[in-house]
Amino acid sequence: IVYLCMELYFKNLSKQKKQVMEKNGNNRKLRVCVATCNRADYSKLAPIMFGIKTEPEFFELDVVVLGSHLIDDYGNTYRMIEQDDFDINTRLHTIVRGEDEAAMVESVGLALVKLPDVLNRLKPDIMIVHGDRFDALALATSAALMNIRILHIEGGEVSGTIDDSIRHAITKLAHYHVCCTRSAEQHLISMCEDHDRILLAGCPSYDKLLSAKNKDYMSIIRMWLGDDVKSKDYIVALQHPVTTDIKHSIKMFELTLDALISFNKRTLVLFPNIDAGSKEMVRVMRKKGIEHHPNFRAVKHVPFDQFIQLVAHAGCMIGNSSCGVREVGAFGTPVINLGTRQIGRETGENVLHVRDADTQDKILQALHLQFGKQYPCSKIYGDGNAVPRILKFLKSIDLQEPLQKKFCFPPVKENISQDIDHILETLSALAVDLGGTNLRVAIVSMKGEIVKKYTQFNPKTYEERINLILQMCVEAAAEAVKLNCRILGVGISTGGRVNPREGIVLHSTKLIQEWNSVDLRTPLSDTLHLPVWVDNDGNCAALAERKFGQGKGLENFVTLITGTGIGGGIIHQHELIHGSSFCAAELGHLVVSLDGPDCSCGSHGCIEAYASGMALQREAKKLHDEDLLLVEGMSVPKDEAVGALHLIQAAKLGNAKAQSILRTAGTALGLGVVNILHTMNPSLVILSGVLASHYIHIVKDVIRQQALSSVQDVDVVVSDLVDPALLGAASMVLDYTTRRIY
Repeated sequence: IVYLCMELYFKNLSKQKKQVMEKNGNNRKLRVCVATCNRADYSKLAPIMFGIKTEPEFFELDVVVLGSHLIDDYGNTYRMIEQDDFDINTRLHTIVRGEDEAAMVESVGLALVKLPDVLNRLKPDIMIVHGDRFDALALATSAALMNIRILHIEGGEVSGTIDDSIRHAITKLAHYHVCCTRSAEQHLISMCEDHDRILLAGCPSYDKLLSAKNKDYMSIIRMWLGDDVKSKDYIVALQHPVTTDIKHSIKMFELTLDALISFNKRTLVLFPNIDAGSKEMVRVMRKKGIEHHPNFRAVKHVPFDQFIQLVAHAGCMIGNSSCGVREVGAFGTPVINLGTRQIGRETGENVLHVRDADTQDKILQALHLQFGKQYPCSKIYGDGNAVPRILKFLKSIDLQEPLQKKFCFPPVKENISQDIDHILETLSALAVDLGGTNLRVAIVSMKGEIVKKYTQFNPKTYEERINLILQMCVEAAAEAVKLNCRILGVGISTGGRVNPREGIVLHSTKLIQEWNSVDLRTPLSDTLHLPVWVDNDGNCAALAERKFGQGKGLENFVTLITGTGIGGGIIHQHELIHGSSFCAAELGHLVVSLDGPDCSCGSHGCIEAYASGMALQREAKKLHDEDLLLVEGMSVPKDEAVGALHLIQAAKLGNAKAQSILRTAGTALGLGVVNILHTMNPSLVILSGVLASHYIHIVKDVIRQQALSSVQDVDVVVSDLVDPALLGAASMVLDYTTRRIY
């Protein structure tokens, strides 16, 4: 009978082997490459490797070792792979030391450089990749690009830090998935992965965990913690840096060590992994003397078999390792999970979360609550039979199937498509320009076209002005509906110093009265239920040039507005410069003469005192009062105030004194531009406003005469935008809708 049973067994085995080989083609075994990067992933991969090794009639196993396995500071953990009697086909040194964010990126790059040669040589049918480490991302990327099928272990889980993003990225590269929990399986399905290629197997490490607790453990405890330590009377601490918030995680580690010192129990502290920030954490350990403290044992690595026994019989485990929330639950050992690194993980009732571990007392209190308790054993992550399921899954893989992944997208309700031009034309902004004389509101399209404009005289009092702004904006918003324009927000351009973050006019020019410490954002936002942006008119002119004008695509340029006053805006590295107190680009108040005329700012010799519309009006009145303004062909009606335009007209008709005044004004402006060129070194200067065309040639002459040779080639141009203030106000809204950061 025994003989017949054995014969039947070998016949079935032979039949199964034949089916697998026929499926894989060419009657050959499935060549499996297992790549392991660190002590943690080897604990999950080793059971699978042992399983593959026990079935040589079906599989060929290639082992690739890389990452922190090969670094002395992290315990040279490749040795435990050799001790497990696995032949290591390839050792790849891929870690760039530095233990910071840049080193992690460089390590991924180094792995990507080295892996193609290895994969070309091994030519595996399938690569098994575990988890969410940056090394694993390099492995999955290389295999995917080299058309090698990928089996991903532990996909679909949710945790914290950058590991989440890496895990999900590997999921999208992988062809097959082995998950540990029902929730993880549902997450993978939600991520549009093919259900037929997902195996709910449980965690492979549980195959070893659930058979380990009854082994002799006291010798292991004594070896690592001392002869005087009893079961359930010590702590295991394992804490890693959080790469998305390194500074906080180091502080949290420092608080943890302080709490453990105060708690006064024997503690086994494992060194952190190789993530960015680990070097600083080791410095904290050494600063506090942990390696020489009588209550602490600091170690780089503990073999997994022994580590299992240590956590199974500990009074408590503390830190932020996934081991604490996953494997330790199998023993019911109390766990204190610190911070956000494992946030989102499924846990048993043995885990106490201290997510805001910002004080020593909070951590100490958690230790008092958890230490020495015994919780029910949890099997959330596995039942001890993962490996047989995984091997059966591997055997079912058909290498004749197309390699290209197919994603199972959920059905989407049909939608009538729209032409992109139609969308761009209808998305619009409400733009408001508060000038010294007029108040203007416009509907501006995404293309910078002014669909409709409304103009009123700017009232003299705050109450009248704010009511008029609200009234005009409400009317414009209602009109926008009729014009098929969807208003995305409101942008306001105003004179004076503005805090754009709060939407407040801090203080204004003398041209706009009762306009200091005015919150413009709140009343408009409350009335229109739209987001509101506010900025200085000079800055808005620069924003208009950046989006719609001659500054489009330029990294650095300066805009100068020549109007009633002189203003400006600076774009540096594609972004608007506001300054520490929102006073940047007050270019009209650059001093170009120590004994020049008085300026409205209280100083004298400013560009604005020479070249603004107010300055030209002042000089025109002086000439007119002395009967030196009018020349043949000119007249000024009695009811019309003399202004800058009369001075310009007189200069064009040959008035030498008017020409001299304009030349002096243009020279002052030119000297200011020279100072800007020497200070900011922009690639372009744009003159904007009604006076720009009258100054452009004089400004260029001054640059040729006064500027350093290195900046004389910088172009100075006249803006071709008709309404830069309105367009700039609109651009604040429209840039937001296209996801620019402002």
